[in-house]
Amino acid sequence: MLELHCHTTYSDGTLTPSALVKKAAQAGVKALAITDHDTLSGWDEAIAAASVCGLEIVPGVELSTVHNDRSLHILGFYPNREQLAPALSERLEGRKRRAAKMLANLAALGYPIKLPEMGEGMAPGRPHIATALVQAGYAKTSAEAFDRWLGDDGPAYVHYEKFSIVDGITLLRNCGAVPVWAHAYLFRGGAVEEVLKELVAAGLMGVEVYHPHHTPTQQKTLLSLCYQYGLLVTGGSDYHGPANAKSTESSTLNQLHVPLELLNPLKIAAQSLRVG
Repeated sequence: MLELHCHTTYSDGTLTPSALVKKAAQAGVKALAITDHDTLSGWDEAIAAASVCGLEIVPGVELSTVHNDRSLHILGFYPNREQLAPALSERLEGRKRRAAKMLANLAALGYPIKLPEMGEGMAPGRPHIATALVQAGYAKTSAEAFDRWLGDDGPAYVHYEKFSIVDGITLLRNCGAVPVWAHAYLFRGGAVEEVLKELVAAGLMGVEVYHPHHTPTQQKTLLSLCYQYGLLVTGGSDYHGPANAKSTESSTLNQLHVPLELLNPLKIAAQSLRVG
């Protein structure tokens, strides 16, 4: 089976790339995408671990863009690392600046916290801040931290630095990556059908149809839209690690049983970008 959306400790996942690969293999995954937020740093460790497990790694990234003043995530598969990494370094610095502003907001609200030291190429995000709030005793769970302070309309929330869908899709395509709209129905900045038109005009090549937060009806709608626009179909659990007492993460690896047959069209699309 296929997993095209997973995170490691290099962004907001709780498993190292090696541990993720091992767990994916145990769950019956045959091809696994490493799609950390705005960083490619987990690839090497994952590829090394996969060679032992007999599992194929799909190199990827989840790029953070802003559309209609809301966060919109675009997955990019098979990018040219040498081309994309320099651009992502600025996105990574932007994530650090955003996290620092949210920490300042929390301190002003009376909830001072510190994030743990993060290694080279690691991307801080709201889940890290939520975990720190739990560890400081201000919240019982990460979900509570989001509900009280970190949600999109929360008092400590800070928008992503401006990076449009056009900029994001253009960057990915110029670096040989196939751009795919992640978890479309989690986007809060407009109707899926209307936003998709804008994304397609910008050069989008696929949609993540299968996602834990998409209902069967939503999946059918997305499949129809993919057919209408000639877009690739992908899917993944958006796995961040096993659930625990402090996290409400509920997805499990291979829970969607995404067919492996969806991988070859993705590879062909990536090849077309390189040839073009």
